[in-house]
Amino acid sequence: MKTYSVLAILIFAILFSSCNSEKSNAKVINHTKKKTATSTKYIKPFNPQLPTVGLLMYDGVLQSEVIATSDVFAKPNVDGKQLFNVITIAETENPITTEEGIRILPDYTFNNCPQLKVLCVPSAYDMYAQIHNDKIVSFIKEKNKETKYTVSNCAGAQLIGKSGIADGHKIVTWIGGGVQLQKDYPNLKVQNDSLVTFVEDGKFSSSNGNLASYISALHLLEKMTSTEHRNFIESYLYLDRLKNWSE
Repeated sequence: MKTYSVLAILIFAILFSSCNSEKSNAKVINHTKKKTATSTKYIKPFNPQLPTVGLLMYDGVLQSEVIATSDVFAKPNVDGKQLFNVITIAETENPITTEEGIRILPDYTFNNCPQLKVLCVPSAYDMYAQIHNDKIVSFIKEKNKETKYTVSNCAGAQLIGKSGIADGHKIVTWIGGGVQLQKDYPNLKVQNDSLVTFVEDGKFSSSNGNLASYISALHLLEKMTSTEHRNFIESYLYLDRLKNWSE
């Protein structure tokens, strides 16, 4: 009877130890998974030695016009090296909700935005709130003093017109919006948007917006790097497939 009791105790002790060991191992495994999940190689640190491309944002922004520019400039070169800082900027630190309903947390505000080489001004379907926002218009004016290039896509041209920074320069807007843009801002040289997809005049370039924003981004990328790098990025993005997408 005593032998049976001792044997039972030994079996219980082994089972208890094994169970605790498994729990302990499980904790280690879970902890490892958590570390892996929160560690990412995709975070690109801000490098003050690199030119910075700033993407202006506000509620209702068309996300394709933000994504297009970031898509083109955030990709590495053929050797895997980062060539640009690509940042999002908004009036406040609050999340921006795009026209499509995606929420994006801005990297910087108007108050702490670093020096920019490029400022990209996207659009919204309704620009009334933006062109009547003095803080947005003032930010564009101030940044224009330091940028080498300013890009507008779609109705972002209205903010360029409101700011007055491109008076006397060619500009194009969304298809069907050019006539009103010319009336609102007569000092702009508004191009025929039914014929012109992209136009460049000095430091200013503009496009019809939406997916045409890739055209303005790629053109500027080529100016700032090389034709070879532009071709590399186009292949990286499979843009050649879009040319034959109906086949």
